Amino acid sequence: MKFWQHLLSKLQEGQQVYLLTVIDNIGSSPGREGFKMLVSEDGFIFGSIGGGVMECALVEKVKELLKKEETSIFLKRQIHKGKIKDGSGMICSGEQTVVFHPLNSDVISDVKNLIKCLENNNKGIVRLTSNSFEFFLLKENKTSKAKINSSKDWIYEENIGHKDTLYIIGGGHVGLATSKLFNSLGFYVVVFDDRENVNTFESNVYAHKKSLISYDDIEKYIKQGGSSYVAIMTNKYTDDKLVLTKIIKNNYKFIGVLGSKSKIKTMNEVLLKDGFSKSEIDNVHAPIGLSITSQTPDEIAISIAAQIIQIKNKTK
Repeated sequence: MKFWQHLLSKLQEGQQVYLLTVIDNIGSSPGREGFKMLVSEDGFIFGSIGGGVMECALVEKVKELLKKEETSIFLKRQIHKGKIKDGSGMICSGEQTVVFHPLNSDVISDVKNLIKCLENNNKGIVRLTSNSFEFFLLKENKTSKAKINSSKDWIYEENIGHKDTLYIIGGGHVGLATSKLFNSLGFYVVVFDDRENVNTFESNVYAHKKSLISYDDIEKYIKQGGSSYVAIMTNKYTDDKLVLTKIIKNNYKFIGVLGSKSKIKTMNEVLLKDGFSKSEIDNVHAPIGLSITSQTPDEIAISIAAQIIQIKNKTK
C-alpha cells in the first residue's frame, strides 16, 4: 500500500517518476518477479529490485534519464555472473529482467483506483507493456503472467489485492503488535474484540478493519478458505476456548491460539471431553508462533509471523 501511496503523492506533485519492476527472474537472482522500486526527479527512492551494486547502478541510470527528461519504456536484462555482457556486477548467479517505466500525471486515475482496491480488499491487476501502465478491477483472481518476446514486444500482469487475510481475535497489546507487523507484510488485517474502550484496540491504526462483536457468533465474521489465517488471543482462557470451539471445524489455512503450554494442555483436554476429535485439535497451532523464547508483544508477533510465513510459503 505504501508503495503506491508514495507513487501517487509524487505524481500529484507533478513529478516524473520511474517505476522499476522485475518482470522475470531465473535462478538465485536477488531480485524476484514483482520486486519494485520508485525513483522520482526530486531524488526520492522507495522499494527494491534486489539491492547491491546492481540496484545502485540502475538507480544512477534512472537519475540520468530523469535529468534528460527521457520518457521511453524499456527492458534491461541483468545477469549476475560477474563481468560479462549484460552483467550486473554481482556474482550470486541467476538473471533478472527489469522494466524501466516513466510515469507522470496521466496515470493518477489508475493509481488512485489501485489504492482504493487495496483499501477495500478487492482484487485487480496491474498491466505493464512496452507502451502502457494500466490498472483493472477483477471479480476473481487471475493468474499473473509475464511474456517477453522481444525488447519491444512484452507484457507483464500482476495480481493486486490482499491475497491473504489475518483475523486477530483480541485487540490487546499482542494484537496491536501483530497487526503492525502483518500490515507491513502485505496481509489484510482484521481485528475483533468484545470489549469497549480498550486503548490498544482503539489506537490500532494498522488493522484494515476493526469490529466490536460477540464471540458467540465469531464464525460469521471469518471467511473460510485457503487465504484466511486466524490468530486467537483474547484476554481470557474462556473466550479463547469459546472462539476456538466456534471455528475449529471450519476450513482455514491456519488457526493458532496464544497461551502458555499449561493453558493449552488444559484447553485441549477440555476440548477432547467436549467431543472434539484429536485430529481437529492437532490442526490448531497452540501455543501459536515458533518457539524463540519470545517475551514482549513485538517478539511474540515476530514468532507468529515466522510460523505463518513458513506455512504460507510451503505451498509455493
